[in-house]
Amino acid sequence: MAKMNLLQAINNALITVMEEDERAMVFGEDVGHFGGVFRATSNLQSKFGKGRCFNTPLTEQGIIGFANGLASQGSVPIAEIQFADYIFPAFDQIVNETAKFRYRSGGQFTCGTLTIRTPYGGGIAGGLYHSQSPEAFFAHCPGLKIVVPRNPYQAKGLLLASIRDDNPVLFMEPKRLYRASVSDVPEEDYELPLGKADIVQEGSDITLLGWGAQIEILQQAADMALEDGVSCEIVDLRSISPWDAETVAQSVMKTGRLLINHEAPLTGGFASEIAATIQDQCFLYLEAPVARVCGLDTPYPLAHEKEYMPDQYKTYEAIKRTLKY
Repeated sequence: MAKMNLLQAINNALITVMEEDERAMVFGEDVGHFGGVFRATSNLQSKFGKGRCFNTPLTEQGIIGFANGLASQGSVPIAEIQFADYIFPAFDQIVNETAKFRYRSGGQFTCGTLTIRTPYGGGIAGGLYHSQSPEAFFAHCPGLKIVVPRNPYQAKGLLLASIRDDNPVLFMEPKRLYRASVSDVPEEDYELPLGKADIVQEGSDITLLGWGAQIEILQQAADMALEDGVSCEIVDLRSISPWDAETVAQSVMKTGRLLINHEAPLTGGFASEIAATIQDQCFLYLEAPVARVCGLDTPYPLAHEKEYMPDQYKTYEAIKRTLKY
């Protein structure tokens, strides 16, 4: 074991896969000698050379188009979009090419070896263009997996599994956790399953569901609720697509209540999809309507970031409302 923060775990996973597979290459804006804006790709260029870790022009559409071509010809491209807020110029390439290439070619070609890394989310005073959480846009697109880690251990295992998965994966990294804390991470190679939720804490009164940085928020809210005698079960979804409806449903059938928390705006957020599925599968078990504690339906505000964020206090109040329903 080694003590790593989330950035170091990402970097360690990239080194692991690049040492193992000479087809693997990392590219994006400033990822080379500079090591990326957050230093997630530090020392990769000096270790593996400019042919396997290199800078691209400032064109997200070009980065993903280039990555699609590499993947379809047998390489293992790991493309970085510097901030998830700037992934939208590449939206057509991801949705219409990356996700559909295997289907479109009748299985002759695939972009399944492509992994797209991108930091997402707020809490760093990044304002409207460095704080967004766009996972729901891509969850609507068949052919693409979406994975979000909550800590360094999860980040390394999920990233290695994502790179080796036979489908293109959008790997979204919660940037406010990059240097927030360190934890024990195995130095050896390991993978964690995609599409499988993780029960972080068992409880009996209400299920709290989230992903990424919001798991810490749910934990804080659960600790506050525990002082009131409320037992919260915390579930980390980990994968947005495919999402583990079975594990979530089993938890809700046990607790009778569900609260979903995400940073993205409320309307059309992935919580809506989860709520619809759970009311369909668990209707007779529910003691209260499914609660959603999410970001506001506004652009991400710099001056009012604290008011925008679905924090532990909003979550705690929603837990109380759900229990009293």
